[in-house]
Amino acid sequence: MKWFVLMLLPVVGGLPGPAANRYTYADLVYRLADLEVLATRPAAGERTAQWSSYDRSSRYDEATGRFVAWDANADGHGILRREGDHWVLAEMQGPGVIWRIWSATPKAGRVKIYLDEDPEPVVDLPFEGYFSGEHEPFDRPALVHKTAMGWNNYTPIPYQKSCKIVAEEGWGDYYHFTYTTFPSGTEMPTFRRKLDPAGAKALDTVEQMLRRCGPREIRDQIGRDTFEGSLGPGDSHRVRRTGPGAITRVRARVSKVPPERVEETLRSVILEITWDEEARPAVWSPLGDFFGTAPGLNPYRSLPCGLTEDGWFYANWYMPFDRSFDLRLVNEGSGTVGVELEVITEKLRRPVHEYSRFHAKWHRDEFLPTEPERWLDWPVLKTTGTGRYVGVMLHVWNPRGAWWGEGDEKFFVDGEAFPSIFGTGTEDYFGYAWCSPELFEHAFHNQTRNDGNNRGHISVNRWHVADQVPFHRSLEVYLEKYFRNSRPTLYAAVVYWYLASGGYDPYLPLPLEERVGYTTAPVYPAIPGTVEGEQLKIRRCSGGRTQQQEMSGWGEGWSHDAQLWWTEAGPGDRLELEVPVEKGGWYNVQIYLTRARDYGIVQFYLDDRKVGVPVDLYHPQVIPSGAIQLGTHELQAGIHLLGVEIVGCHPSAVPAYMFGLDYLKLTPAESPSQGLIKP
Repeated sequence: MKWFVLMLLPVVGGLPGPAANRYTYADLVYRLADLEVLATRPAAGERTAQWSSYDRSSRYDEATGRFVAWDANADGHGILRREGDHWVLAEMQGPGVIWRIWSATPKAGRVKIYLDEDPEPVVDLPFEGYFSGEHEPFDRPALVHKTAMGWNNYTPIPYQKSCKIVAEEGWGDYYHFTYTTFPSGTEMPTFRRKLDPAGAKALDTVEQMLRRCGPREIRDQIGRDTFEGSLGPGDSHRVRRTGPGAITRVRARVSKVPPERVEETLRSVILEITWDEEARPAVWSPLGDFFGTAPGLNPYRSLPCGLTEDGWFYANWYMPFDRSFDLRLVNEGSGTVGVELEVITEKLRRPVHEYSRFHAKWHRDEFLPTEPERWLDWPVLKTTGTGRYVGVMLHVWNPRGAWWGEGDEKFFVDGEAFPSIFGTGTEDYFGYAWCSPELFEHAFHNQTRNDGNNRGHISVNRWHVADQVPFHRSLEVYLEKYFRNSRPTLYAAVVYWYLASGGYDPYLPLPLEERVGYTTAPVYPAIPGTVEGEQLKIRRCSGGRTQQQEMSGWGEGWSHDAQLWWTEAGPGDRLELEVPVEKGGWYNVQIYLTRARDYGIVQFYLDDRKVGVPVDLYHPQVIPSGAIQLGTHELQAGIHLLGVEIVGCHPSAVPAYMFGLDYLKLTPAESPSQGLIKP
């Protein structure tokens, strides 16, 4: 096993910290990997917010108290304002730090960052240069990287008085600038691309740490509790210690479970932790979900959580307590499971009253908004009090496929009417882009499972470490969810946050039937005589390429939510498909296609005989064609050839000449037709 080590750090026992109210650049860099500071109570005036390119037609109407255009989705080019030939993308007052820059499509147009009222930009690069790894100090791969089509830069950019970010023509599409504003009086360095030696060394050190993510190395251990045994139905195992102290590492591994029952078992075994003899647990989650991935065993490594290649889950969260903690594993399933558990406790490095308590709760569809215009807001977290939001693991069940995560993230901090963090898409929030199904792992964001083309189970997580979101009275976090549960597309989440004494965590444990058995695939009723287009064998394709395309994103009109899709061809190209006929006889032949603005005009052939007239598949929207008659034909038992020839396109069509075949229907006929029916 590889271990996460801090040996390169210049101090023993943890990450170096700032002097009171004064930060060096190295101090800020070390916060990228400092899980302990997340447990500290936020100072008055500390806040994290984000400028992004979200659709500015979404707004809050103070006169009516309602949200307007709340589902607006043109999220690529929202800006603050125009100033001459420049777009103002962000504007902040200091002292503060930009922690994260993200884009889906950075291009060659220059983006300039002006700090502390200096008339010259401190950074003046093509927007793509912020992410290319070619410009110091944005050249550490663990901090600056492209992940599943998303571009990320986690290099801290601090400022004392102000920050203004402007872009020139051709800068690209989509942006996030996530930043923290510190309390007035905080002394902050002004960023320069040429770092001082201490700052450069800190970046190198943290970059190496984030490359080697894994279980935390223990420094000030005061306890190590282990368990190895079996938990039968209804059995539990308890670990209790008195304090003060902090749990700094939890590891667990399951065994003696048949492969087909692993997913159910990891949802049936519950991990719960109660701090200081409180009435309710602050941590309550299915075992697998707690460690940042679900369902099943999906190896990955990140800074706070992961699953190593030898089957050990790990969590490195810093979890302080005062008088005691009670940790329990409970098997609520019907089978016996082998469990190994390790809980490490360390000394506190600060007075206990400076810490909040760690919370992690699994839930589904809790506290849905009641306002009609907020139908798409899915609540990740609702809590009151003082604390910090530090991350989420989202499990999506999407059995019909198509892109599930078009929706933006929205953070309402301390009762604000309009969110101070308003994103551009769910995949953007999780650090990738363009609904990529590619698996990836990183210290701060991961896609640990995707069953293929976003169909089936998807698991993603995002950890807010330096860019944690402090709150002083309340926090509400939402992800827009465009696909409704009835589709079905279902969300479940573990949300992670710290909450100071006196705060309210409203989440209660959920019964086993809420956690297992709900991910069932839809059953498609059989249509007699049909042959699915995506299942037909291709005999010949003279140009372009064919593939199965998921169609559920365009509505309910396609059989099995899929079609055979022919693209990148042109006039004169021909596709031949093998059509099996079990019993010879006369058949009425119907074909069901797709119409769209970039589809062509096609001529059909049956066993090399032209049937019908050319069919124009142009339509301004993507719609099913309905039945197109190809006439009545005598077909012998065996394989017949259906030919499709591209012959042109509608004058209003985008000339891509695409073709989509949903299914073919053969209905027995008593006698031959009197003539072909025109489509």
